[in-house]
Amino acid sequence: MPLTKAELSRVRSLKEKKHREERRLFVVEGEKVVRELLQSGFPLVELYATQPAEFRAASIPVHAITEEEMSRISHFPTPSTVLAIGRLERKELVDGELQSGLTLALDGLQDAGNVGTLLRIADWFGFDRVLLSPDCADLFSQKVINASMGSFSRVRTFSTDLAKALGGVGPGVPVYGCDLQGTPVAEVRPARDAIVVIGSEGRGLTPAVAVRLTERVTIPRFGAAESLNAAVAAGIVCAQLRMGRREE
Repeated sequence: MPLTKAELSRVRSLKEKKHREERRLFVVEGEKVVRELLQSGFPLVELYATQPAEFRAASIPVHAITEEEMSRISHFPTPSTVLAIGRLERKELVDGELQSGLTLALDGLQDAGNVGTLLRIADWFGFDRVLLSPDCADLFSQKVINASMGSFSRVRTFSTDLAKALGGVGPGVPVYGCDLQGTPVAEVRPARDAIVVIGSEGRGLTPAVAVRLTERVTIPRFGAAESLNAAVAAGIVCAQLRMGRREE
C-alpha cells in the first residue's frame, strides 16, 4: 500500500529537532544500525523497508515501500534500504549521580559528527554516562546517531545545564577540563570516579563551566598543528583515566 501524504509528511518532519520534540519520535536510517537496535531491544516504533522480508522477525510493524518512496522519506542523499522510527526518551539526571563512575561532559559541541564520535569514545572506554549541554548537537539527529555507530543506544546520556550539574559535585571527584595550559595528560592518575569536560573546538569551555573544573589537563604538542579535534583530545584523556600509570 503506497505511503499516504500524512505518513510522508510525518517522517520527513523528523529531520527537524522541533518536530522530533513535538512528536517524541526520531528517525534511524541504515541497515546496520537498525538491526543492532532491534537486537538490543531499543524502543523502535515501526520500520519502512524496501526489502521487508529481511525484517519479518521484527516485533514491530514493518511497512513495505518502494525505492522511490524511500528516497522521499530518507534523510540521506543516498537512501538506505530501511528506515526506522524510534521513541524519543530523554533521561533525567539523578541528584548525586555524578559522585560515582566516569562521566564525559560535552560543553557546547555543535558538530554532530564530533558528538556522535564522543559517544563512541565513551562507549569504548566504558564510561557510565555522557552529559550534553543544551546547545550541543541534538542526540537524536540522524548525523549524531550515525556517527555514534549504535553507541547512542548503549551510553546513558543526559541533556542538562552543565554548570549547575557540575556545581553539585562533591569533593573527591576530580573534574578535568581539556585546555592548552594545565597538567600534562600523562600525569593524570587513573580513577574510578571522575568527570572529563570537553569544550567546542572554536571557543573552548564556557566560563560558567570552566570555573567548575578542579584541574586543567593539556595534551603536549610536538608538531605544528594549531589544535586537536575535540573527539581526539577526549579519547586521549579517557584512555589515560582508564589505563595510565598507577603509583606503586
